[in-house]
Amino acid sequence: MTRRSFLPIAASLPALGQTPADRIARKGRLKQSVSRWCFNKIPMEDFCREVARLGLAGIDLLGPAEWPVVQKFGLVPTLGSAGGKSGPLNRKENHDAIEKQFREGIEKAAAAKVPNLIIMSGNRAGMSDAEGLDNCVAGLNRIKPIAEDKGVTVVLELLNSKVDHKDYMADRTSWAVEAIKRVNSPRIKVLYDIYHMQIMEGDVIRTIRQNIQHIGHFHTGGNPGRHEIDDTQELNYRAISQAIVDTGFTGYFAHEFVPARPEPLKSLAQAVDICDV
Repeated sequence: MTRRSFLPIAASLPALGQTPADRIARKGRLKQSVSRWCFNKIPMEDFCREVARLGLAGIDLLGPAEWPVVQKFGLVPTLGSAGGKSGPLNRKENHDAIEKQFREGIEKAAAAKVPNLIIMSGNRAGMSDAEGLDNCVAGLNRIKPIAEDKGVTVVLELLNSKVDHKDYMADRTSWAVEAIKRVNSPRIKVLYDIYHMQIMEGDVIRTIRQNIQHIGHFHTGGNPGRHEIDDTQELNYRAISQAIVDTGFTGYFAHEFVPARPEPLKSLAQAVDICDV
């Protein structure tokens, strides 16, 4: 399993809760989650059990076949995939397939009480940012009524095009926010990845404060390297977390760093402590 590969779509009902008795009590002002792919060497049920014990709210980036496993431990599948291979959003010729994919995916997410689904802009591949923006808005407008009807939020992810995702179009906050403003729906938002935007823009706290009404989800990661979010890297995640809490944000804040140390769950526990403001 990798960052961009999810299990196939499969309808399932959530199982009964198995919340650990020794669950750590958190302040709860920031609803923390964690991306599964960063810890994929740990067996799924063992990982869920420890995530629940650490007091996190849920797990990100899972396909529907894994949603019931997460829910069995009292966790939320905080960010899911609509599945399918419809192609990039910034190509109009893909919009029929994307609408079908999200119609089916949103239906499944709503039934399973999964709050968010991810969508990507696609790469430029010679297309201008202005044309890509128009095309993404057109595609999102086709998804919007479905998302609004079912109460599921679709989040457009920001990625850096400097280091990790060469040529990716949604690589600046201003571009993605403009798309969200044009679509004008409470169910179409930005996935603000702090690691990626530190690489592209910096000025993270000011940008978050200015655009929080258009942000539906967060991802973390230490820069440089996308490893632990402690004092080995340049971002002050305690201050960032406090700034987000102060805006009144009520969505999920998911850790998406790749542990560099031999005990990854200790790294996760440290990250949760840092951001528990």
